[in-house]
Amino acid sequence: MHAHPIRYLCALLCFWSGLASAEETSDPFGTEKALSLKPALRLGGAVGDPCAEGMPTGALNLLEVVNLALCNNPQTREVWASSRAQAAQVGVSQSSYLPGANLSASGNRTSPGTGQRSYGLTLSYLLYDFGTRAAGVENARQLLDAANATQDSTVQVVFLQAVQSFYQTQAAQAALEAALESERAAKESFSAAGARYAAGSATPADKLQAQTAYSQATLNQITASGNLNNARGALANMLGLDANQNIVLAAANTAAVPASFDRDVAALIEEARLRRPDLHAAAAQVKAAQANVDAVRASGKPSVSLTASTNQTSAAGITTSGASFGVNLSVPLFAGFAPTYRIRAAEAQVEAQTAQLERLRLQVALDVWTAYQNLTTATQSLRTTADLLNSAEQSERVALGRYKAGVGSILDVLNAQSALAGARQQRIQSTFNWNINRAALAQSMGNLDDSLLQSLPGGTGQKP
Repeated sequence: MHAHPIRYLCALLCFWSGLASAEETSDPFGTEKALSLKPALRLGGAVGDPCAEGMPTGALNLLEVVNLALCNNPQTREVWASSRAQAAQVGVSQSSYLPGANLSASGNRTSPGTGQRSYGLTLSYLLYDFGTRAAGVENARQLLDAANATQDSTVQVVFLQAVQSFYQTQAAQAALEAALESERAAKESFSAAGARYAAGSATPADKLQAQTAYSQATLNQITASGNLNNARGALANMLGLDANQNIVLAAANTAAVPASFDRDVAALIEEARLRRPDLHAAAAQVKAAQANVDAVRASGKPSVSLTASTNQTSAAGITTSGASFGVNLSVPLFAGFAPTYRIRAAEAQVEAQTAQLERLRLQVALDVWTAYQNLTTATQSLRTTADLLNSAEQSERVALGRYKAGVGSILDVLNAQSALAGARQQRIQSTFNWNINRAALAQSMGNLDDSLLQSLPGGTGQKP
């Protein structure tokens, strides 16, 4: 005769279980709409998720390298997950505006056989709390803004690291090609010295000096080959792949000699302070700390709640039921000065966050200034090394031609070849520095995106 309450309870439990399962995957408040896009979706205007496409076939251009890094690097996945977690916290805060319901059931039996069962349903709804809920929601939203900005900042960091890895590998490849060319030239000089020695127009010292230079050039080529392998391994690691993965890069255009770089540094600094995501994150942290002060202060004030409950009890064959409805006023009187110290701690946190914001504002100015000066220097160096390489190539050709004609010394040839090898290395390094410093200045201003990639050598994979 008492089976129907049990079935009723089982049905309610099954309904609750299904509802709880649905709530685990749902987003009733739409909090994830406030999230930034996944990092890789920002590049190239791609439709859909380029991370799902897998490893591209063929040689990788700069855009593809950056996209793979943003897809696969653990740093970007970590900050994306952190943003989603903070979005969920916004939902937790907003849920305090909804009423709560609790279902309770109990049953027991005592000797010699008296049984008792009871069921109850309680509803509660917070009507007014002097702003505690509002401050909590504001705090959660500001922390979500900070998490989104932190994600953007991390994307910029990984973006720059990917650009550096791409050009580091390109520079290592160019250095190997330069070392091979130097080795070829040293071998030609050695052959010329050997021919003149065999003809009796050169001393044994000429031949030995040329042989030493040839061996040194071979050693430099071996070192350059090892550096290239290390750079390729670092690039594969940056892309979330094993270091032994063979990564082939598209050939990049040789950097053209740029015009003078001249911009107003003060204007660049102000622009950076408007765009830098880490500065936005710090500002959001200050606002979150201020909202937390409001929440802590409001938590020590009265609250008004609406309550309703109903229950049914069955014991010894007698069933009783009851219901209640009322308004509950809760007034905190004394909590051992804990609220006072919570407020002091929250206010101190605001001061700390404000100081961090000001420190970061100064750091932004320093970052832009340093990046600007580095790019200015790199621009001047790139123009100078173009002239240096041209003159060194002509000098080497003249010295070798004179030696083959029997009117020059082997020392002149070796010195000219050594100067040419140095000029090649300086040209490679200056090209690398110029490309990297362009990206570094954009990153210091919070403006590192796919439009910059399109303007960099290798950005679209075009052949030189």
